[in-house]
Amino acid sequence: MGDALVGVYTGPAAAPRTLLLGRYDAAGRLRYIGRTTTHPQAAGRVLTPLLTAAAAPHPWAG
Repeated sequence: MGDALVGVYTGPAAAPRTLLLGRYDAAGRLRYIGRTTTHPQAAGRVLTPLLTAAAAPHPWAG
């Protein structure tokens, strides 16, 4: 399938619970492709420093 990026996460910023993944289509739009399973809090805390804020405006507004 190829690489995907985290479009958004659910849960608290300090320990995200799930990650929603996307890929850019040929027109440059970020499209949803799936989500992770629910992470335990410890795993979410490990993920936090790996996540960076999206440039504004976020492609998945709302």
